[in-house]
Amino acid sequence: MSSAPSPRALTPEQIAAFERDGYLILRGLFDPEEVGLLRTAMEQDPSVRDHMLVRADGEGGGTRIALWNRAGDSVYGLAARSARMVDAAEALLGGPVYHFQSKLTAKDAGGGGAWEWHQDYGYWYHNGCLWPRLLSCMIALDRTDRENGCLQFIMGSHHLGRVEHVQISKEQNGIDPARVAAAEARLERVYAELDPGDTVIFHCNMFHRSDQNRSDRRRWTLIVCYNRVDNDTITRDDDRYYVPLERVPDDAIRAAGLKFAAPGNDEHFTSTPYVPQVGAAE
Repeated sequence: MSSAPSPRALTPEQIAAFERDGYLILRGLFDPEEVGLLRTAMEQDPSVRDHMLVRADGEGGGTRIALWNRAGDSVYGLAARSARMVDAAEALLGGPVYHFQSKLTAKDAGGGGAWEWHQDYGYWYHNGCLWPRLLSCMIALDRTDRENGCLQFIMGSHHLGRVEHVQISKEQNGIDPARVAAAEARLERVYAELDPGDTVIFHCNMFHRSDQNRSDRRRWTLIVCYNRVDNDTITRDDDRYYVPLERVPDDAIRAAGLKFAAPGNDEHFTSTPYVPQVGAAE
């Protein structure tokens, strides 16, 4: 099923801001009813529950995550295929895209883990993507702020290109700390504080991190990642290679209601996180 372009087309000013800063916040991209459906699906879908992993940080904490590589007919698959999301990704990346990966990040109250400074392309380069023609769209399912571990960016750091990553923990790689310090001395750190339904889109070379959630409020987010079609992976070691993406109308989410993944893992949930082999931090 194909759909007409979303009426929520990005403006030239928004596209220019993304190219300059490396990120763009779209307020209220999903309405409360849609957020409720997505939140409940993340809480109740057996496929999500059965594939939940814990990603350890370097501070003794961990974030619960679930990852899947296809956008199917579940309510969250339809969100990834919705015209508003696909059109935004194509406008920002400058060409047709396909679904690369989706992920639930569940930072629970009272200690949900930190994510160290990293670039997504620091991982995805090793998946066989030649160019950094990818981006991530993080949809807030809960209020996300400094107290419960919101995303932090170094503004404009995507212009630095892919930088060396080192092993921070068994399950996380991070940017060489000397590079982070040099970038922070020259560029501004910003915090992506979001209300439920807000979405932050960021470039795959953006330096980003998040603190542990030490508040009494959870911080759950749904992240959808897109790759430009002409940047299809040169390897087939996993299933993030090009599969045509069928865009659906923006109202498909509400029309589907609380629809879970179909039996048989058609969304291609993964059983282990992907952590490339790199040198250890000194």
